[in-house]
Amino acid sequence: MKKIYIKGKRFLVERIPSKDAKEILSSYLDFPDQSQFSVSISELFRRLLLSAQNTNMKPGVIGGAVGGFNNLGKALYSFNPKKTLKRFDGQPEALLDHIVETLNPRGEIRREARSIWPKYCKTILSAAAFLNQFSSEHEFYEWANSLYTNKKSMPALPMILAAEVEGIGYPLACDFLKELGFIEYGKPDVHVIDIFVGVGLCDPKPHPYQVQKIIMQIAEASGVSPYNVDKLFWLIGSGRFYQHKYLGKDGHIGRMKEEFIAEINAY
Repeated sequence: MKKIYIKGKRFLVERIPSKDAKEILSSYLDFPDQSQFSVSISELFRRLLLSAQNTNMKPGVIGGAVGGFNNLGKALYSFNPKKTLKRFDGQPEALLDHIVETLNPRGEIRREARSIWPKYCKTILSAAAFLNQFSSEHEFYEWANSLYTNKKSMPALPMILAAEVEGIGYPLACDFLKELGFIEYGKPDVHVIDIFVGVGLCDPKPHPYQVQKIIMQIAEASGVSPYNVDKLFWLIGSGRFYQHKYLGKDGHIGRMKEEFIAEINAY
């Protein structure tokens, strides 16, 4: 397990087109555990909705249509879950009407039940209902940490989020948590899965939780956080150095997972 982590770091450092490659890579991998530092309920709502749209075409359809994801706050009372739920509880169609009226999104807004916007409005309302269970951000963090700090219950936290918030799923729940600073979670997304399947660490079409366990095993063997492991293989898979826009084409240096898989399998 440790060998693939070491090889992954060496592989990326050799391909980042900069003399400061090691420092650049470290800036993505070294993220402090912030699970004890709370952000506001509104910020939790914003981040939960941001993670919920980070799949397939949603960032372009949601954020792209309204001039940037944060503009959704203009229609959601500055990302206030209580006010949003009070106004639109059980009325996703009315919420979509309100978003269209407030933000005048670009392009066609499809209204079929399986289309992105109607489904996302259901996500917004279920996320608001979930957060409305907590009287404050402190109560949310107290609850989350009661699960997070126990290794036996830790996997339950993203599972509960995935069950409570419609359309988010286990990988995006992990994404939400790790970006909050719960660094014992990685996001078992398509890039990480492709690499793990390609090098024989898991079977094709694994359950996301199985991938999460592999991330944790590599992290433990390597003496780093699961966040660190997740980010390393995501960078190999995506090639997106989003904090360094001068690299490649606007921070994108090209996907490298096939090359990495071939290199690992050659040994």
